[in-house]
Amino acid sequence: METLKAETNPKAEGLDVAGLQQQVTSLAEAVQKLQEQLADQSKALADMAARLSSSSTQGQVPTADGLAAQAEISAEILLVIAAAVTAFLGKKVRIRSAKMLQSPYEIINPWAQQGRVFVQASHYYLRRS
Repeated sequence: METLKAETNPKAEGLDVAGLQQQVTSLAEAVQKLQEQLADQSKALADMAARLSSSSTQGQVPTADGLAAQAEISAEILLVIAAAVTAFLGKKVRIRSAKMLQSPYEIINPWAQQGRVFVQASHYYLRRS
């Protein structure tokens, strides 16, 4: 049985290696930039957490009822939300608007929820063989 010997072009191999090295270099730079951004965001989050904990020790943290009564959300809370979403998605986000809801009934009407449950339950059927 004969063994097949693949002939390769040395110039083509050199080009492939150079291209791969360039890709590796660009990926390494991208990883470095991401690590720097993560470090900056971690510092900002730690600063916010320190400010929040210091204000809680002074009794300045509003309760849930107090938060619901506020018309606007503070800039610190928006920054924390943006940092959390940025960490989750992996890319920088900008929050355009946010508001506190008065109660859970503004989100879900119980009658509407029950109607949706009924409709979804009607879609289930048993397949008989």
